[in-house]
Amino acid sequence: MILDYTTIYETDHFKVEVVPKPHVSREEGGHLRIKSKEKYFSSRMDFSPEEAKEVMRLSMMTGEVLKRGMTLRGVPIIRINFMEAGNWAVKQGKPFFFHIHVYGRTENAKTQIWPEAVQLPSRDTGFYDSFIPLNEEDIEELQKQFAVVEKEPRYKLENWK
Repeated sequence: MILDYTTIYETDHFKVEVVPKPHVSREEGGHLRIKSKEKYFSSRMDFSPEEAKEVMRLSMMTGEVLKRGMTLRGVPIIRINFMEAGNWAVKQGKPFFFHIHVYGRTENAKTQIWPEAVQLPSRDTGFYDSFIPLNEEDIEELQKQFAVVEKEPRYKLENWK
């Protein structure tokens, strides 16, 4: 079981992580997070043009990978939702920090019901307590899919210069 954020893919400035306490349970599509590796960003308004292109490419790749990988793992994702966030850090006395949540969505979801927006009550409500994170086999498949997707013409780095 994943107990902490696990990095599954990296670019120069950003990384993709598996969320140990997901907003969307594995069987309903799963949850990944994109965040900066070292540099602090309060929001996307802090990005250089290079960083903006990098995170856009990475978010597109991550959505593609989550959809392909989890579908191969028997979780039929029909839509990917992206959400830029950073607000909850304030609850812990920390500054905002840029990150993107990437949610897989399934048609047969029982809790995060499609096509409604993902529900995001405060963590202390217990709403997420039964949600299951992605597992080791899911992670292996997602890493395989990143290796495939990054070689596709649409995502090759030279096409993003």
